[in-house]
Amino acid sequence: MSTAETTPDPTSALIGIKGMHCASCVAKVEQALVQTPGVLRASVNLASEEALVEYEPGQTDLIDLGKAIAATGFEAIERQRTVEEVEDYHQNDYLILKKKLVVSAVLTALILIGSMTSLLSGLPLGTHFWLFVLTIPVQFWVGAQFYRSAWAMARHGSSDMNTLIVVGTSAAFLYSTMAVFATGFFVSMGQKPQVYFDTAAVIITLILLGRMLEARAKGRTTAAIRHLLQLQPKTARLLRQEKEITLQIDQVQAGDVVVVRPGEQIPVDGVVLSGTSSVDESMLTGESLPVEKQTGDPVTGATTNTTGAFTFRATKVGSETALARIVNLVRQAQGSKAPIQRLADTVASYFVPAVIVTAVLTFAVWFVAGPEPGLNFAIMNFVAVLIIACPCALGLATPTAIMVGTGRGAEQGVLIKGGEILERAGKLTTIVFDKTGTLTTGKPAVTDIICSEA
Repeated sequence: MSTAETTPDPTSALIGIKGMHCASCVAKVEQALVQTPGVLRASVNLASEEALVEYEPGQTDLIDLGKAIAATGFEAIERQRTVEEVEDYHQNDYLILKKKLVVSAVLTALILIGSMTSLLSGLPLGTHFWLFVLTIPVQFWVGAQFYRSAWAMARHGSSDMNTLIVVGTSAAFLYSTMAVFATGFFVSMGQKPQVYFDTAAVIITLILLGRMLEARAKGRTTAAIRHLLQLQPKTARLLRQEKEITLQIDQVQAGDVVVVRPGEQIPVDGVVLSGTSSVDESMLTGESLPVEKQTGDPVTGATTNTTGAFTFRATKVGSETALARIVNLVRQAQGSKAPIQRLADTVASYFVPAVIVTAVLTFAVWFVAGPEPGLNFAIMNFVAVLIIACPCALGLATPTAIMVGTGRGAEQGVLIKGGEILERAGKLTTIVFDKTGTLTTGKPAVTDIICSEA
């Protein structure tokens, strides 16, 4: 037997990824997957936190793909998560960030007030000491997630947006701490010590606000898929040993005889065994008029039985049903990339290292050639370059737009194949429809009355 006959066909998998926060993260994971032997294509989506990977089963598997992702400093979820699991994850992440944001906002407000007024000057040890105390929980408890992510990337010889945040806020915090506890050092250099605890606290609080809004936006991207899944009934009525029993939809097996009554939704795909009826298949075909079904005709899960009762034999269940395949196509479309997004990811892969180099050069120039006090100006401009350059929007805006666009289309009964198709659709000037049923209002109406002679 030839090699071509024994080589298994390529397969694809959706792999969940935890810990990504910017386009540079996406670029690193995608590069690691593409370089894995046996991987044909890989597309990583920041908004859905998933990687769509096409690979040859004989050369690699999900375990190897998970190891490739872990090698970049992120955590892989090798099995495909359900919509409920994705929503629970994002909701939990959102609630944690919300709690931290409240604490951070309160402390930051006190730090700002203390920095701009003499509110804390009457307390023991002075204003600067209490600003230091108030900033510690913001820097190391609220900002702990930034340190963890930056350290994970550093262990693998890489960097991301969290690196910029950690380096920038830590520089401001450590400089201010030295100004509080080593005042004599600055005086000996002829400089007046300054503190920038408010800078570190405000930066962390604002970025945390962005993370919280990001988590909420990600949680809403599954709404279209959830809407599609709601089309399928939760239970099915089976005929076993001449008795009708009701089971959960995931307990239905291929070959089971299913009973459908008027007005009920068909639970799974199958073939009619007995009885006749009309089935509303508009969710699948767009046709507004019900289709007559009789013995031997196929029926599709999630379509609606209208008039008669019938029994059918289940042929496709679970992930093999037409609805499950549609949901999978929507998820793949949401995880696909438009050409403009690939350009953004390519830029982002060089972005973070370039920003760090620029920040170091900025510090050096201001320290050497800037006005006095040179160290203060150098620190502030160093922090400004690092923080202002965080490429959040660069990595999140485009995939979020694709997910919302394809999801909204699915809710309206329009399946969009992917991000590239969505981007190309903006250049369309003429659209030709070959099926009038999809353009009607869904209700037949009398348009003409023709009288004929008896």
